[in-house]
Amino acid sequence: MALAPAMLGLAACAPLPVDQAERICRDSARDALGPRTRAGFGVGSEGVRGGFIEVGISSDYVMGRDPSQIFQECVQRRSGQMPTRPLYEQPGWRAR
Repeated sequence: MALAPAMLGLAACAPLPVDQAERICRDSARDALGPRTRAGFGVGSEGVRGGFIEVGISSDYVMGRDPSQIFQECVQRRSGQMPTRPLYEQPGWRAR
């Protein structure tokens, strides 16, 4: 019974399949292109109730790192393998 938590911890360190790592790592690469912003508000019968603005800036963007290098390193770290194709050929990738 005492081994169960340790086994779960080890399972969390297992490498991901390459395709799954590529999907996750596309977001990391996209963060290096510039700040991400989100905004929202709520409206009720008595008018606007509240809202938010969120701005996220990655350290990769601040340091001016190349998104394709970030992608490749991320996929290797998460899956233990090279990406199946470069970032710029990934489905859904579109530089701003």
